[in-house]
Amino acid sequence: MSITSIDSYRRLCNHQQTVLRELLQNPSQFEQGMRLFFTQHAMLHSAQVAEPPTWSFEDAVLAGVTEEQYRVILKGQEHTIAWLLWHMARCEDITMNLLVAGTSQVLLQDDWLKKLGVNVVDTGNAMNQEEILRFSEQIDIPALREYRLAVGKRTRHIAQGLTAVDLTRKIEPTRMELVWQQGAIVEESRSIADYWSKRDVKGLLLMPASRHLLTHLNEVLEIKKALG
Repeated sequence: MSITSIDSYRRLCNHQQTVLRELLQNPSQFEQGMRLFFTQHAMLHSAQVAEPPTWSFEDAVLAGVTEEQYRVILKGQEHTIAWLLWHMARCEDITMNLLVAGTSQVLLQDDWLKKLGVNVVDTGNAMNQEEILRFSEQIDIPALREYRLAVGKRTRHIAQGLTAVDLTRKIEPTRMELVWQQGAIVEESRSIADYWSKRDVKGLLLMPASRHLLTHLNEVLEIKKALG
């Protein structure tokens, strides 16, 4: 798929995100809103996240990118592709599991840290460029994509059990405490925790479980364009 075609899909995703926000605000449109959420969410993960598999913005953006290219910071860019995928996965894993569902993070199950080859557990926001590069050199790229896929599948399982009333539920302070206790956020990234703590469930479905993914996949696309 050409960059031009990917750009057209990106515009579609941006438009759908605006519609999704409006639908989730209206309890009478809950079912329509959730259908659109699942459509958006599937496009923003690899195709295998949904059953049956669907077209994937992530797969299109990452097609042809080498492992070496996942690990570099280009001039004029702030992040590596590897770091961006990690950051997206961690934010979704933390919010959907600890905050929305009150369940264990995917990262802390099934030996994911061992598979990934890293010992970092936070979102990565506090890393400087040197730390991002070192982290990106260490992490196993195929495992990183598999971890992000596992997070996406868990999110869909959680979202399938939500009701219209659930969407207006505020985040419980005790669940926010778990985020700190498990090191999922570091002090230097407190603003993210403050943001999450003020959201309700529909707010977290929008950010980070959909809009946040789109924002950073757009960043990955810009890196891919710069890579030529």
